[in-house]
This record gives sequence, structure tokens and C-alpha cells, in this order.
Amino acid sequence: MSGLIALLDDVAGIAKVAAASVDDVAGMSMKAGAKAAGAVIDDAAVTPKYVHGFDANREVPIVWKIAKGSIFNKVVILLPIALILSQFAPWAITPLLMIGGAYLCFEGAEKVWHAIHPGEAAHDSYTGEAGDPTHLEEEKVAGAIKTDFILSAEIMTIALATIPPDQGIVMRGVVLFAVAVAITVAVYGAVALIVKADDYGLALARTRKGFLGSAGRRIVKIMPGFMKTLTIIGTAAMLWVGGNIVLHGLDVLGFSAPYDWIHHAAEVAAHAVPAAPGVVAWAVTAFFDGIFGLALGLLLIPLAKAVFTPLWSAGTRMLGRA
Repeated sequence: MSGLIALLDDVAGIAKVAAASVDDVAGMSMKAGAKAAGAVIDDAAVTPKYVHGFDANREVPIVWKIAKGSIFNKVVILLPIALILSQFAPWAITPLLMIGGAYLCFEGAEKVWHAIHPGEAAHDSYTGEAGDPTHLEEEKVAGAIKTDFILSAEIMTIALATIPPDQGIVMRGVVLFAVAVAITVAVYGAVALIVKADDYGLALARTRKGFLGSAGRRIVKIMPGFMKTLTIIGTAAMLWVGGNIVLHGLDVLGFSAPYDWIHHAAEVAAHAVPAAPGVVAWAVTAFFDGIFGLALGLLLIPLAKAVFTPLWSAGTRMLGRA
């Protein structure tokens, strides 16, 4: 009997450790997801454009294809790379984060620039023939997965940076896997709902009367504005998150003046509004992070056009010939 009691006690102890580990994974995953909010929001804001122009019955299958590509990007490619970096080259995480943050700033600033100068907006480069929707769909999906790879790399790097350094490689892997799955499900589940919302609203408006019919017409009416709002939020999130990542990286590398100034400004503003100090501090920090991100992104636009784009095109052509 005493042996059985000891065994049960051991089982209970293991269960407590397992429960604590699950709580740790959940807590770190939530923290990592919150830190990666800018890239996550942008992912959700960007993806719906890839189903634009296709038949309604192809929208969800296209989103599903992109989602599968996204989970492959995160779990099969990026997760092992992140674990290798964290184990053997942790010093590289901050510079990689800064590069990713600078990319977010560039993307956000480019969207702002195109909004101000719509004539210069980049056109889609898809080459699918007008009479071949299957080929066009494949190209759209491939383009979406490439864009997702960049955003997923940023999400996974941010998530990795939020995991305490004393956690072992197994725990880091579990947390990153949980982040990858949770964010992919959340983003592409939301995208599927968004792209089908107008169809659902139209169906309600046509088949229902009274409150449901009115709700359907309202859904159809608000979706264009909702998509524009989502794009604006995604752009703002890219700028403030990207700016914060770069500023924090500069602080870690010893260039602390901009980061300290913004932190001081947020503290002063928070003390001036004692009713909501946390909200005010966050708003001031996000504002100045976003201004910095916009300025950095605008500086990177001509550099990208003059240097990075030609190098990327030349590399793509060489790989194509190979």
C-alpha cells in the first residue's frame, strides 16, 4: 500500500510539473504573440488581396493553400533555424531582429508613400494568362507564401527573443511551435472569415427578412470600409512595431539615446494623465516609435530601389538559369 501511495504521489508530482510546463508554454506563447502583433496584423491585412478577382468558391481553398504554406514556412524551415541560432549564435538574434524591424518600416513607409502618390504604386507582377485561372491562382498562392515567409520570419524571431534565455532548447522549440500554429490558425481563420463576410452578408440580404436581412445588407456595406481600416491599422502596426524593434536593438547595442528619450517622454505623459497612465505611456511610445519607423522606412525606399531590388532581380535570374 505504501508503495502505491508513493507511486501516486510521484504521478501527482509529475502532473504538477507538466501542468506548470503547459502554463509556462501558454504564457510565453501569449507574450510572444503580443510582441509580434505588428507582423501578425499586417499578415492578416495583406493576405485578402491574394483572393481578389477569383470566383467566390475558390476564395477559401486559396486561403487554405496559403495557410499550409505558412505553417510549412514557420515549422519546417524557420523553427529549426531559430533554434540553431538561439543555441549556437544568440548574438545574431538582435541584428536579425533589427533587419526584420527595418523591413517592416520599409513596407509600412512604402504603403504610406503609395497612398500619397498613388500613380507610383507598384503593380502586380503576375504573368498568368487571362484564360488560365488555374495558373494565375498558382502564381497568386506562390506570391502570398513568399510574402508570408518574410512576415513569418519576423514573427518567429520576435517570439524567440521573448523566451527567457534560461529556457532549454526543448522548451524554446515547444513555445515556437505553439506560436507558429496559434498565429497561423488565428491569421488565416480571420482571413477566411473576412473574405467570405460579404458573400455571407449578400446571402442574408437575399434570403432573409427583418433583422437578419438588414444585418446582411449592413455587412455588405461596411466590408469595403473595414478592409481599408484593416489596411491602415496594419500599416500603422508595421511602423510602430518595426520602429520599436530597431530602437530597442540600438539600445541593446549601446546606442541608447533615442530609446531613452522616447521612454522618458512616455513617462512624462503618463504622469500628466494619472487617470490612465498605462494607456498614455503606450500611446506616446507607439507614436514616436511609428514616427521613427516612418522616417527610417522613407530613407530605405530609394536604397531598396537603387541597390536591393536590382541585386534581388539579378539573383533570381541567376537561380532561374541554374
